[in-house]
Amino acid sequence: MFLDKSRYARVDVVEVRAADGSTVEAVKLRRLPTTAGSPVNVTDRDRLDILAQRRYGEPTWFWHIADANTELEASALTERPSRTIVVPET
Repeated sequence: MFLDKSRYARVDVVEVRAADGSTVEAVKLRRLPTTAGSPVNVTDRDRLDILAQRRYGEPTWFWHIADANTELEASALTERPSRTIVVPET
């Protein structure tokens, strides 16, 4: 259902009953792991995929950075230049 590198690749899929009585598949709640990382100052041209490419050599691993920070909207992590965010080792 998900690509191997997706954050949801190893999360269980369950069947649930919708309000209208139909059955739908849903991904179970994913617990965020505790991660160690390095502080990084955001520049005006940074995006999570760029930071992931620099750190991991893989831009699709941006979600590791999103998970390591408490921002509800991942894109907000790079909206403010000079903000310090955590970039995990992996």
